[in-house]
Amino acid sequence: MTTQSYGNFISGRRVSAGSGLFEATNPTTGAVWGTFTDSRIEDVDAAVSSAHTAFTGDWGRVSASERGRLMLRWGDLILANAERLARIETGQNGKLLSEMLAQVRVVPEWLAYYGGLADKIEGSVIPLKQTSVLNYTLKEPLGVIAVIVPWNSPLLLAIMAIAPALSAGNAIVLKPSEVTSASAIEIAALAIEAGFPAGVINVVTGAREAGAALVEHPLVAKISFAGGEEAGRAIAARAGQRLVGCTLELGGKSPNIVFDDADLDLAEAGVLGGIFAAAGQSCVAGSRAYIQRGTYDRLVDRLVSRASKIRIGDPLEAGTQMGPLASTAQLRKTIDMVARAKSDGADVLGGGGQPSIAGYEGGFFFEPTILGGAAADSFIMQNEVFGPVLCVTPFDDEDEIVEAANATRFGLAAGVWTNDLRRAHRMARAIKAGTVWINTYRALTYNSPFGGYKNSGQGRLNGVDAVNAFLQTKSVWCELGTAVNDPFVIRA
Repeated sequence: MTTQSYGNFISGRRVSAGSGLFEATNPTTGAVWGTFTDSRIEDVDAAVSSAHTAFTGDWGRVSASERGRLMLRWGDLILANAERLARIETGQNGKLLSEMLAQVRVVPEWLAYYGGLADKIEGSVIPLKQTSVLNYTLKEPLGVIAVIVPWNSPLLLAIMAIAPALSAGNAIVLKPSEVTSASAIEIAALAIEAGFPAGVINVVTGAREAGAALVEHPLVAKISFAGGEEAGRAIAARAGQRLVGCTLELGGKSPNIVFDDADLDLAEAGVLGGIFAAAGQSCVAGSRAYIQRGTYDRLVDRLVSRASKIRIGDPLEAGTQMGPLASTAQLRKTIDMVARAKSDGADVLGGGGQPSIAGYEGGFFFEPTILGGAAADSFIMQNEVFGPVLCVTPFDDEDEIVEAANATRFGLAAGVWTNDLRRAHRMARAIKAGTVWINTYRALTYNSPFGGYKNSGQGRLNGVDAVNAFLQTKSVWCELGTAVNDPFVIRA
């Protein structure tokens, strides 16, 4: 297998590796496939300085309408390269090619939506009692935005932050996960092809040192981060020291709740897809399934049977339903958390081990796993696995399940399966989560806000309001009259 080499992408061009390198591994085979720049402080400074120069120069002079047109052209180029980009994504993180292709193909929709909003960012004229004074507001970009994304949906999560930030007129430094760096560099090159000025979109690769340098850089005006809870907490603390803002999309321990009156065929598919799609490597994974007691045994039997038939293997093959975990670290974490759950009293109802896949013996595979009997306060029920591990628990009534669903520090998403319309909307109000799906799961789009409650994050991506998160408001006062006012009294 040929090893590919990638440098950073700064000032509109690929930059050769600097002070260090790291290797990327294909999780399906376990083989090294690429080398990347392990960026240091000086590399990050070059990227941020490039973005700042673009923001104060060429990019700052581009009209809002032209910003929108550039975003649309970029989306068209990404769509034209969707197959190539999706294969890169699958080679990086082991997710199904069909899943990654679907994600890449919707990226242009985000760019079209926010490109269309670029010339609709407007200030206001404020009516004052002093009729001789004109007071109006301007909506202005913040400057350089640091976008830090994880490895599970690298392009989609990057564009969810980049698109509104660009629409508002900011410049970008993107730091992808060290697991999935290649696709970020490829789309940055496509942005130059689309006509973006050099420096508007930069990419630095690397691990913690690069991320820390980016967060702490004095020219970075805001951080948009998607990833784990502890990393988000550290980033927010560092940003707070500099008094800059953060948008944080963090982890989850999402409940997927099935009532006795639910359509069991739909619920079975929704619970399975909620946790085993993407091998559980999703921030919204429905890793806690609560099933009303009258349906519990029947549905659990169906879930265990169906999970045992999931086709595990090469994510590039059309018949594969679940690929590997993205890294050895993620595989080890999953193994350790299942072992701890068993020692804490949980029963393995299905899966729980590492399958042997012919031809892919070095891959990071783990079986779809279903656990029963886990205590509500156990480690497995309170912490994110980010792997294909489902905990099933029976419940009796609505009040009980609301309390159980909310008994976690997370609040990113939830699913409710019922044919009772009143109950569905009562549950949607009662569950403390940023997204509640009713009789569906894992639905996402560019114009519907997405984000978390509690430790699942702060701020929202997607929707009109996301643009405002990357803007600041300036109030302008203009006296039109000639009367001399008392200089020692405030005008209010």
